[in-house]
Amino acid sequence: MAPLLVAEHVTKRFGGLLAVNKLDFTLEQGSICSVIGPNGAGKTTFFNCIAGFYRIDEGSIEFGGLPIQGLRRDEISHLGIARTYQNIRLFANMTAMENLLVGQHQNLRSTWIGAVLGTRSVREEERLAHEEARRLLRFIGLQGRGDTLASNLPYGDQRRLEVARALAAKPKLLLLDEPTAGMNPAEQGEMTAFVRKLRDDLGITILLIEHAMRVVMGISERITVLDYGEKIAEGPPEEIQRNARVIEAYLGREQAAAVAREASNPPGSLSAEA
Repeated sequence: MAPLLVAEHVTKRFGGLLAVNKLDFTLEQGSICSVIGPNGAGKTTFFNCIAGFYRIDEGSIEFGGLPIQGLRRDEISHLGIARTYQNIRLFANMTAMENLLVGQHQNLRSTWIGAVLGTRSVREEERLAHEEARRLLRFIGLQGRGDTLASNLPYGDQRRLEVARALAAKPKLLLLDEPTAGMNPAEQGEMTAFVRKLRDDLGITILLIEHAMRVVMGISERITVLDYGEKIAEGPPEEIQRNARVIEAYLGREQAAAVAREASNPPGSLSAEA
């Protein structure tokens, strides 16, 4: 099966700042992968390049075999890419149901004339949209809460609602930007299971940015590590955990060296006692 997403030599500059530098990246269909790295490594910039928020300066990005660099955000969304954000961006003063109806807008075909006249096709489309919204509410465990204002939902429910709003666009690829940000360990575990359910039950490919290493290592099939806009490592979780360059990027050179010494000289060994 051909990869779902292929980025080659992707480069993005902001004036004199090189945010992403000649990044090569491949995402297999049906996988759950993570992009990690220290703050300022270029992770969200790369997401924004994929989703069309930024135009890349060099390189190419293909989705489903089609080049998407240079396309508008709505055109990329129509092709099947949806995303969430590090900071929740729900319509706080709209209900959960209304947020999900808004998420379906790109798939609706009714015109304003039809809406004014209240034609049969418009009424049928509205009925199907409400039915889909109720299905999504059931999927995320918020059945019966459709009339609740988004701002009145608990934090974890707001996170799931934001994901559901992205799902309303019927994506093939879902970009999740720090989905467990601000969550306690129990909530992180629930979100991890929920993300896995998205892939297993709906067949959606998942690419996420995440700082919680417990989540990253527990859910990712492959991890890509960025530092200063460049890819410094890529591989399965167990390989990334042992990568000296990754440890150095997160901890700094001196701390990384201390960790390496401790790992090579465990307590009770002759070297440690010496």
